[in-house]
Formats: sequence, structure tokens, C-alpha cells
Amino acid sequence: MKNPQFSNGEIYHVYNRGVEKRKVFMDDFDYLRFIYGLFMFNDKDAVLNALYYFNPRSSEITSQKIENENKSRKLLVDILIFTLMPNHFHLLLRQKKENGISKFMQKLGTGYTNYFNKKYERVGGLFQGGFKARLVKEDAHLLHLPFYIHTNPIDILNYGSRTSIMDGLEKYRWSSFRDYIGKENFPSVTNRKFYLEFFGGEKKYLKYTKKWLEEREKNIEMILDVKMD
Repeated sequence: MKNPQFSNGEIYHVYNRGVEKRKVFMDDFDYLRFIYGLFMFNDKDAVLNALYYFNPRSSEITSQKIENENKSRKLLVDILIFTLMPNHFHLLLRQKKENGISKFMQKLGTGYTNYFNKKYERVGGLFQGGFKARLVKEDAHLLHLPFYIHTNPIDILNYGSRTSIMDGLEKYRWSSFRDYIGKENFPSVTNRKFYLEFFGGEKKYLKYTKKWLEEREKNIEMILDVKMD
């Protein structure tokens, strides 16, 4: 299915997986490098204009300008939500600049592939063709996609009860879920204002996640039943 025309201010579900469903994150540093890229490449200017530092102790990313120190970043997109899985990723993006999503995803994909190929001594494409994107315009998608994306890791956590599932999700580092429930993880990467205001804050987001999980299969079917452009 062809990607939609991207418009400023609209929200899109963007995703992709490894070629032949292969793993694209082999260790913790790979996950960190991709998250670093989410922050680093979300800038209209070339990456060479700035030097970005990642502090693994605080899980925070900051920047230092090496040219024009007073120049602020020009975000291509708002990264609302993300989850990384061993062989794929999900993003909810809101475009800020013309062609912002396409430019951001091209820089992100190329940058990470170059890193991965050099590290693992391989050549060729890493992801399964170009990224896939769907406009989030139906209420069902606006309401359910955040929980669908954030609860993706339960398929690999192998937890049983709902309590242990939530414990696993709260400990899973490679998503924005912890930041959404007030447990600082990678706060500089995402813009959480829209969804936290929509759901009523961090405590209510956690509450709604637990409730969403009670009927997860039904809720996923609801997402799939709605036609996506």
C-alpha cells in the first residue's frame, strides 16, 4: 500500500521491519543508537551542524552546537510515541515541516543502516523497503494506537498475569512508555503534551493502559477494522 501525502500538523503511524524479518537490534547499544538517531536526525539542518551527546547513565540526550551556538534546532517532526522491537519499530509522528516525515525517516534509516552495517560487517539494505506510514484520522486510531504501540513488547516479555505484564512494560527501556507514566527514560526524544493532555496526565495514562490491556485482542481488532489511508 502506497504511503499517503504527508501534511503539516497531521499524525501518522510510521513503521518498518528488518529485511526478511531479520533482527535490526542485536544488543542494548543498537537500541540506544537508534534512539540517539531519533533525536539527532530530527533537525532540518544537517547533522554536521551539531554534535549530540547521549548520557547512558541519565538516559538523556543533549546537544552542543559546534557552529552557530545560538541557533536553535528546527524540528522536522514531533515524535509523539515510539517503541522498538528486536526486528521492527513503531512511531507516531506529527509533521512540522514540509516533507518533514520523509526527510526525517530518510536520515534516520540511512544513518542507522550505515552504523549497523559497519558494526556487523555487512552490506546492503537493512529494512524491508521504504518505511510504511498511515494517516491517523479516525477516532479509533487516535485513541487506540498509543496503547497498541506501547504494549507491543508484551509479545516478547512472556509474562503471565496482567500485573506482571504491566511490570514488564514499565521496565522495558526501548519505548516512550516509561516517559508517559512519569518514569524518566528518554524524555528529550518525545513531545508528550498532546497525548498526556488528551488522556488527562501520566497517572491516567497508566490507568488507561491497564484497562486497554484487559481487552487487548478486541482493541487490536478495532484498529484493524478501521480503514487506513
